[in-house]
Order: sequence, then C-alpha cells, then structure tokens
Amino acid sequence: MEKTDIVYGVHAVMESLQANTGNKLYVQDDLRGKNVDKVKALAAEKKVSISWTPKKTLSEMTEGAVHQGFVLRVAEYAYAELDTILAKVATEENPLVLILDGLNDPHNFGSILRTADATNVSGVIIPKHRAVGVTPVVAKTSTGAVEHMPIARVTNLSQTLDKFKEAGFWIFGTDMDGTPSTKWNTAGKVALIIGNEGKGISANIKKQVDEMITIPMSGHVQSLNASVAAAVLMYEVYRNRQ
Repeated sequence: MEKTDIVYGVHAVMESLQANTGNKLYVQDDLRGKNVDKVKALAAEKKVSISWTPKKTLSEMTEGAVHQGFVLRVAEYAYAELDTILAKVATEENPLVLILDGLNDPHNFGSILRTADATNVSGVIIPKHRAVGVTPVVAKTSTGAVEHMPIARVTNLSQTLDKFKEAGFWIFGTDMDGTPSTKWNTAGKVALIIGNEGKGISANIKKQVDEMITIPMSGHVQSLNASVAAAVLMYEVYRNRQ
C-alpha cells in the first residue's frame, strides 16, 4: 500500500510547503547546505515543525525511495470537484482538458502533470477505479505541478465525457489509425483522452470520441510511452494557440 500522506524530495517538499499542505517536516539529521536552509526557512514561515531524523528512518518512511533527506507529512491530496473544473473552463477561451483513461504508472502520471502545467492545461480528469491516483511518487515526479493543476476523480468517465460534450468540447482520442497530429484541427474547446499504457482507450470510451489522433512514427517501435505521447499532443495544442 502506498502511503498517500507523505511527499519527499526537495522540490516536492518545497512545493507542498508553499501550497500550505504540509503538517510535519522530517529532515535528515546530518544534512547541511543551501537546500536545508531554504526548506528550514520556508517551514518556519509556514509554521511547520521540523524533526531531525536519521537517514535510515527516512528511507523506511519512503519505502526506499530517493528522498534527498526531506520527507513531509501532508494533508491527504484534495481532488477538485468535476463541477469546479467545468465552471472554470466555461470562462476560458479555448480550454484544453486532459482525460486519463486508466493510467497505471505513477511516473507517467507525474510526468503528464508536469507537461500539463507547462502547456496551460485547464484540468485533468482521472477515473476512481483501476487507475493510479495522486501518490507521493506522482507528486515527486510532477515536481510540484500537482499543487497547481486541478485534478478531478470521477466514478464514470463516460458520463463525464457527456458533460464536456454538453459544454461544447470536442473529444479527441489517441490511436494507431487516426488523423496525423500534424494535421489535427485543435481549434475550440478540446478534451484529449490518453489511454492506458498497454491497452489504450477502453472500447466504451472510444465510442464517444469525435476524432482519433495519431502521432506519426517511422521507426521500428509502433508506440510511444503514454507520458511522451501526451506531451507531444499537449504541445501541438499549445503551439497552435500561441
């Protein structure tokens, strides 16, 4: 079971402190240097208590993950309400929303959030079941983007897509056979579905897609990693809007 109440690593810890989600900070007792001073000052400013802790204890807390000497207990991740995201995009010109259909790898999720933050994505939707949620690994991989990106968890992706359609969104999916991403018309309100790492987009969701987009490839490998594919497509939309 992954502990969802800690973040670790200097960037993730700094971002969480900035966002006022930290409750208690554990710093490696023999750690010195600029980072320690920075984190200490921020913790003091945010009135978060510090416990100087042996490296071995920190490694046990993070189950052996690379913590760089910093572990922070945080309030459990606060997901956004779907209605909040729908209200937000209603006020935006040409919003892009990302829908992750059953993503399982926390590194992929974190990496996608990082790119989403860089490309002005308005919000991210994930399913409650059979998919990775916001875990410490996701938070760390996103290098703090998780604190700035509204993420909603929904029980039914299909109903959620209906709501976006009602709000005037075009729904796009990713597939081997589709419109090449270079010829993709990204005008208007866009909802982009990224499928599961192995299986892609589920069959019932595919039925709701307006158009499938494919990333042109000429090598021997016929698919990209989910987070790389997502990044290519997010940047395609971003580029067309600049």
